[in-house]
Amino acid sequence: MVKVDGYEVPEGLYYSTEWFWVKIENGKARMGLTDYAQKQLREIVFVELPGTGGTVKANEPFGSVESVKAVSDLVAPLSGTIEQSNPEVTSKPETLNEDPYGKGWLLLIAPNNLNAELSALMDFNKSVEWHKSLIAKG
Repeated sequence: MVKVDGYEVPEGLYYSTEWFWVKIENGKARMGLTDYAQKQLREIVFVELPGTGGTVKANEPFGSVESVKAVSDLVAPLSGTIEQSNPEVTSKPETLNEDPYGKGWLLLIAPNNLNAELSALMDFNKSVEWHKSLIAKG
């Protein structure tokens, strides 16, 4: 784990420019919001997620997150079939603020085109550089 100006960027994950992280687990993809995203949103008060069995498509909205600051679309980093939605974040949205890389995950999917879509995401090193450029722009 590296901190870039106070924002956590864990190793071993893939990252999208839509503020998502992806962890590959036995051919499945667990995903959630990055630390940077949850800190920018501040206090998260509502999360809307699709149900199990639905599908998500890379680079398309699949749900929303509402904070005291704004309502934002959740944009999928990968395409696939939803195997699990995290009920904890819908019943306790603050979990996204408290533990974005652990208990605050959003979806577990069976990806449709994992290798091709992963190649479009950032690895750890690229993500660290991207976070630095975001912070430099301020």
